[in-house]
Amino acid sequence: MALLEIGALAAADRAVDLGPEHPSRAGLVRFDVTTEGRGPQALITRVDIQPGLMHRGAEKLFEVRDYRQVLMLADRHDWQAPFMGELGVALTCERLLGLVPPTRATVLRTLLAEVARLQSHLGYLTFVPFHQRSTEVAALVREARDRVRDLMMMWTGNRLHPMINRLGGLASDVGPGWFQSLDEWLALLDRVMNRMTGLMDEDSWQSVAAIAPVDGDIARRYGLSGPTVRAAGIVLDLRTTTTMLDYAQIDAGEVLAVIPDARTNAQRQVTASDRFRQWLVELGQSAQLVRRSSMRAREVTGPVNVPLSKIIKLPEAEEWMELEAPLGVAGFHLVSRGGTTPWRLKLRTPSFAQVNALHTLLVGVPLDRVAVVVASMGYTVGDLDK
Repeated sequence: MALLEIGALAAADRAVDLGPEHPSRAGLVRFDVTTEGRGPQALITRVDIQPGLMHRGAEKLFEVRDYRQVLMLADRHDWQAPFMGELGVALTCERLLGLVPPTRATVLRTLLAEVARLQSHLGYLTFVPFHQRSTEVAALVREARDRVRDLMMMWTGNRLHPMINRLGGLASDVGPGWFQSLDEWLALLDRVMNRMTGLMDEDSWQSVAAIAPVDGDIARRYGLSGPTVRAAGIVLDLRTTTTMLDYAQIDAGEVLAVIPDARTNAQRQVTASDRFRQWLVELGQSAQLVRRSSMRAREVTGPVNVPLSKIIKLPEAEEWMELEAPLGVAGFHLVSRGGTTPWRLKLRTPSFAQVNALHTLLVGVPLDRVAVVVASMGYTVGDLDK
């Protein structure tokens, strides 16, 4: 029996390091593993995963916050893409209220959702230059991540947690010069993708990352979604079906339908290498969607919110809403009893499914390759623990 820990609080003698900038650094997850053999090549035969070591009880906190406060709290459970949490809650509440935000607000929400996806994917891809010991590419990715935070600072006044969603739209419109800064950041992102492609094409990466395959059975058993299943050509992307955002107007389906030939077989088992490659593919797709959204946002005018009263009560009802978050399907189950706070707000988080699947994926993996497998199944501890 061995104890492995991933996160900033991991003990030095049992830490699995995914890199100084990987999202796993914020929090702690423990893996009790049984192995066969000795040393770094010992094979894992059984895994017991212990999440919850950073548990904040977000779902219980929702129950004692009014709907304005809930939005601010919701962007803290997946802190790699905080905008998506507040957006999901806002859309769920708006559906219960029958509230339709202005068109410009919907356009800008779609733009910010894809910026959040880019920000999140960049975080998980930091493992590749860390593993390949490429300080130059690592610095380039770091610059891209810093500059996207600067973009959020320019618009919202907050560098990490945007807190820009409101029931009925957004707190503010985009300011002067923001779109120019966005274009400059997208040019930097193109450089990142080119350099990252080179690292993933190296034989040293391919040999170590071709491990821990995911097939359709594993995907169904653990409720996997997002880039993990799209890497195998499994068609599951809520952006192509949602009517609550602006994806149809920017022809997102045209962009998202392009799947690399090697991933068109839905029965194909996809390894860690394929999953990292899918994140890279989706960087390019999201960059295209951001460009389309930004062009549309420069054309669509009007307000970005609907004025509401200070005290907001939702009708007595319940609602389920799904959103294509960066790591997969994020679900929001809201139950209202007619008051100013939710009676229940339950989250379906993709991080939980991703980590749960490691019970199967880590079996048969040598200890010295655990980091690659875990890093390929992205998670955020806040999103995992809720």
